[in-house]
Order: sequence, then structure tokens, then C-alpha cells
Amino acid sequence: MLIRLGTRQSTLALWQAKYVSNSLRHHGHAVELVKITTSGDVSTTPLGESGGQGVFTKEIQRALLDRRCDLAVHSLKDLPTEIFPELSLAAIPTREDTADCLISRGMKLGELPVGAIIGTGSPRRKASLLHVRPDLNILDIRGNVDTRLRKLDEGHYDAIVLAFAGLNRLGLASRITQKFASNEMLSAVGQGALGLETRSDDLNTIAAVEALDDCETHSAAVAERALLRSMRAGCLAPLSAYAWLAQGRLRLIARVYSPDGQQMIAVEHSAAWDSDIPKSECYLKAEILGIEAAAMLTDQGAGRLIHEAHQ
Repeated sequence: MLIRLGTRQSTLALWQAKYVSNSLRHHGHAVELVKITTSGDVSTTPLGESGGQGVFTKEIQRALLDRRCDLAVHSLKDLPTEIFPELSLAAIPTREDTADCLISRGMKLGELPVGAIIGTGSPRRKASLLHVRPDLNILDIRGNVDTRLRKLDEGHYDAIVLAFAGLNRLGLASRITQKFASNEMLSAVGQGALGLETRSDDLNTIAAVEALDDCETHSAAVAERALLRSMRAGCLAPLSAYAWLAQGRLRLIARVYSPDGQQMIAVEHSAAWDSDIPKSECYLKAEILGIEAAAMLTDQGAGRLIHEAHQ
């Protein structure tokens, strides 16, 4: 069976596509890469001005719908929680470390001078940094991992923030100055995970990628994405969430910041977990957990902070 796999053309996206391709070939499938340019790849404007939501995924999803490819590989944090009804998030493989990292010329966050310039295109990262260091000057940065590192090396920024997963996958972990603990900077929804998307009626491809699905990662991602969707936050809101399985429970922590980072609302929620039940039941329980956590955030006034961010 030949599977045409749609992917962006950045170095990291191609790494992810080749990782999935090799896994599928291991299970006896032939794979052909279909390289697609997205609006997020060619835009030079900040994500907030270019729409943000779906700029790295819509063209690939359109290629799926147009049957130019059979499978799409996304960085899950880039995939909107509201997807085309004709498409299915068929599998989520085992997740990489979800941490964010500071890359600088040798100084950790607490050692940077007052007013240091930090590059990030993420409202979540910006608010998290300002929550700890309100003196920092946070500027937008665009481009792939190599481009951002080059801009740092050229002196445009004193430091930048990138995901550990991307740096590690590209063999660039040696560039990390400081790896943030979750209490310092909590990850984005879906960070470190890959989303394998198919057409909902393509039963052959769905069956093929089922072998790559990791129930624990998938359940955690469902909880996080359900929370994000329920909060109507989108990728431009300063919201972070992380779910994981531990001691027989699915646990979820989430934080919402004001845009300037000075206000923070946080919740922790969990549900009993039985890994022996069918996957469909696991994912339904995870969905309910995320919805309940979103309601807890809303009760504490998180909706107002998200509204401020959207304004």
C-alpha cells in the first residue's frame, strides 16, 4: 500500500515526516513525501497579524481533501482544535519532552540584564517570561529553527525561546542554555507531539497509522485540546496546558495569563484512569477532563484574560 504523506518543507517538518515514513515502512507500507508550502512558511508578519490559527496546517489539510495526499504530519501544537469534519486526527505517536528552552550567549534567564531583548512569536511564552521578569523586552521572531538561531548569533536578540523537542530532533540540544521546568514555563497544548491526520473515509490509511498511535500520548493531547477548544482561546492566547498519566490518574495542569504576564489563573484537575479500557473510552474520558478543567478556569475569570489577549 502506497501512502502519500503531506508535509511542510522546513528542516524540522521534514525530520518529522521522515520519522513517520520510516515507522510506516517498518510496518510494510510504501511512503511518498508530498512537500507543501503553507502560508505560515512564506509570511514575514507576526502570527497575530497573519491570523495565527492554522497558518501552518490549512494548505496541507486542503491537499488531503483534494486527495493530493493521504496523510498529513503536523506539529500538534500548530493544528487548530476545530478541524475539517471530513478529516480525522487518526493517530498521535509517543510524545517528545514538552519543555521550552532558553538559548542565549551563555546567560540563564535570571542572569540576563535589565531590558534584555528576548525573541519569541508565542503570546504564551511572552506572558510566561514577563510573569517572572517584567523588565524584559519581548520582540517577535519568525522563521524556522535555523533562522532563529542565526538571528540570535547575529546579535538581533539577547536570547530566544524554542521548544526542546525541535532542538533535540534536529541534533541542536547543545545550543540550549536553560531548560525550563514546568513551574517556570508550562508548555503549549500538544507541544512535543505529532498529529497524524487523514481523511475520515480513508479506512486503509487510518488502519495503517493506528500502529503508530500511543494511547497515553493521545489521551493527554485530547485533554489538552479539549481544554483549549472549550476556552475558545486559539493559538494566540497566553494559555498553557500539560496532561500526563501518573499513578492511575490522568492529570492536567493549565495556566492562563494576562497579556502582560502580571496576572495568572491556574488549575489542576485529574481523573481515575484504567488503561485496559478501549482507546475510544480513554479519549472520551480525556475529553471530559479537559472540558471540566476549562470550566474551572472560566469560573476563576480566565475568560476575561483571554478576551484581553484577543483584543
